[in-house]
Amino acid sequence: MTGRGKRRAGTAPVFPARRRGAAARPAPKLPLLLLLAAALASGFPAAAFAIAPEISPPAPPPIEPPTSFTALDRPGDTGGAVLLTWKDPPTLPDGAAIEILRSEPPAYEWSSLALVKPGAGKYEDATAADGKLYRYEIRVQAPVDAATGAARVSPPVVSDSVSARDNWFRTGRENSLIASILFVAIVLISIAWARSGHEIFIRRISGLNAVDEAIGRATELGKKVFFIPGIQSMDDIQTIASIAILGFVARSTARYGTDLDVPNKDPITFVSAREAVRGAYLAEGRPDLFREEMVNYVTYDQFAYTAAVSARMVREKPAAIFLIGYFFAESLILAETGQSTGAIQIAGQADPTQLPFFVATCDYVLIGEELYAASAYLSREPVLLGSTRGQDIAKGILILLGLAGVALASFGNTWLSSVMKTQ
Repeated sequence: MTGRGKRRAGTAPVFPARRRGAAARPAPKLPLLLLLAAALASGFPAAAFAIAPEISPPAPPPIEPPTSFTALDRPGDTGGAVLLTWKDPPTLPDGAAIEILRSEPPAYEWSSLALVKPGAGKYEDATAADGKLYRYEIRVQAPVDAATGAARVSPPVVSDSVSARDNWFRTGRENSLIASILFVAIVLISIAWARSGHEIFIRRISGLNAVDEAIGRATELGKKVFFIPGIQSMDDIQTIASIAILGFVARSTARYGTDLDVPNKDPITFVSAREAVRGAYLAEGRPDLFREEMVNYVTYDQFAYTAAVSARMVREKPAAIFLIGYFFAESLILAETGQSTGAIQIAGQADPTQLPFFVATCDYVLIGEELYAASAYLSREPVLLGSTRGQDIAKGILILLGLAGVALASFGNTWLSSVMKTQ
């Protein structure tokens, strides 16, 4: 084929030359949708262009509530307390605590009462009022969740209404009740034994030997014997022991014909002391030597009595002074005044607060229970003898039990110590 526009067979096509100065045409751009369609047609995964959804953290497991929750009046008390008991759930989060709430009438609004560590299993509400109804709620409270920032608590467990009350008998102290019954039985049997005429041995205290010595010295010198039975009334046990010793001293002065002077502060003690001295002189067959002014009443004021008796000591200078009974601040004043007169002084008191003053200023002192033992020994009263013997037997039993408990505990056996323990 020849001519314009024709090409030879087997030759490449000839394009017309670009005109000089002509602008180049821009390349055609395919729309974005066509590109996506081409990608899908070629099998490119569509998931590569999808937006991944936000993944939330898993929720924490729920907390189990406590079980076997009970609220009862605390047994064996004097009221004013409610006892709460429960069992912890099998699994607890770290840092969890048992929260206890309380509501009371008429509003019955819950208020937090306490936070208890796991493992306690009980709680005593000591703020409960007797006869007032309360309801209690218990739940497990865990720390705030770090991911969600929400508080974590278990479902609550609510108790029935309960009120505190006074109880007749306190449980957990049965051993004290048994020991008290045994002690009283030993004392009563000892008193019955003494009243039946059996001889009861009580060791003579060394201070009692000084009683005869002091009265004998007063007899030789022809001076008085002063007996001061304390400043308390007859409702004090030391005053009773003092009057019993006064009876023995009065019998000795009646026997030897020695003058006796018994100044009193309390009116009831004055009457009791006068009858004790009168009976002592009658028992010795010397009622003619008894004079009413031997036993005299001074005054009820403490330091006015002390000043009056001290002045009489200085004026009359007795040869023997007995300071036996309950004394307070006047003990040192009386004892120091008697010491300045040169008299033999015998004191006796069970209160340890005044004993140091007597020890420093008197010749002989009956310390503590020696006062009661001396009254029993000198008076020979069956009740006093029997009670002293019963107390000594009970003390011996306690000492033996204590030694046995120490021996058993040394070998790892704590049975006796648990029996003697009180709640």
